[in-house]
Amino acid sequence: MAIAPEPKHSTTNVHGTTLALGQWAALITGPPGAGKSDLALRCLATGPNGLIPERPRLVSDDQTLLEHRDGWIYTLSPATIRGKLEVRGIGLVDIVPVDRARLVLIVDLSGRPTDRLPPVPLPTETILDQPIARIEIAPFEASAPLKVLLALKRLSNAAKPTDLNRARN
Repeated sequence: MAIAPEPKHSTTNVHGTTLALGQWAALITGPPGAGKSDLALRCLATGPNGLIPERPRLVSDDQTLLEHRDGWIYTLSPATIRGKLEVRGIGLVDIVPVDRARLVLIVDLSGRPTDRLPPVPLPTETILDQPIARIEIAPFEASAPLKVLLALKRLSNAAKPTDLNRARN
């Protein structure tokens, strides 16, 4: 009996904060001090409502492990910071994290002006050989947390597991 080799996978550590909505993740990126953790905190405080049907959860703050496996990029937290969120002026806060989620969105806080109406489909950024939808957000706008969660919800609705499995195979 021949033993099939394990599927190839790779892992990398990136500077960013990751949130999950169900099984789908958004990686918030930007330079130090751009507001990644602050935006994540405000997203986490957004509960289920008429726009967002479930509570967002933290995957990882400041550093995120990306694991390319089986045609997906999974987001995970390094063990040393798992369940911790840095809140400026307060310190580290304990939060029950999600173990992993599939990356479908990159939220860029680089400070470039945002388009009033982004192109459809959204632009992508390639990470670990996978194209991932990308949006640019002004992190300190009052509506920024809802914008992130609405984009993540829209992508997760479009990314039903059966459709995605067909698209990835």
